[in-house]
Amino acid sequence: MDALAHELALLNSQAKRCIAMLGSRHVAMTTAYLVELLASALAREGHSLLTSGSLGTNAAVVRGALAVNPRSLTVVLPQSLSRQSKESRQQLEPVLHLIEKPEHDQLSLQEASRLCNQEIIQRCDQLICMVFHDSHTLLETAQMAEDQCRLVSVLYFD
Repeated sequence: MDALAHELALLNSQAKRCIAMLGSRHVAMTTAYLVELLASALAREGHSLLTSGSLGTNAAVVRGALAVNPRSLTVVLPQSLSRQSKESRQQLEPVLHLIEKPEHDQLSLQEASRLCNQEIIQRCDQLICMVFHDSHTLLETAQMAEDQCRLVSVLYFD
């Protein structure tokens, strides 16, 4: 019951929050545009946004936040910047708060992503997770956030 009261208080609060937005790499253009609009709206309201550096959903978050308030965005990479795709590196150039994890370069991308998501959850008040029903790593992240009493919204693409 305390967790429910805490979540309701967060939802009703006008305070600025640190909101993590994570999601699938594989999204339709129209879906990516909706994510971008949501990130823009949250940044415009003064919230801090956290995401990772992959393509798809996370890239849409980056575009949305950068368009409105670049200072509102922090990107935590699962590995070093050099391990990211050329397209991702170009998009991340204007990001003011970029955290690299070169110590994870020897890990598989899946394991590095899991550790990255853990760090993002530790830094946020709320998680908005946009997934498919078979997005196991992201669904684990949402469960982890719930276990840590974060406000969690899971939106399914399928």
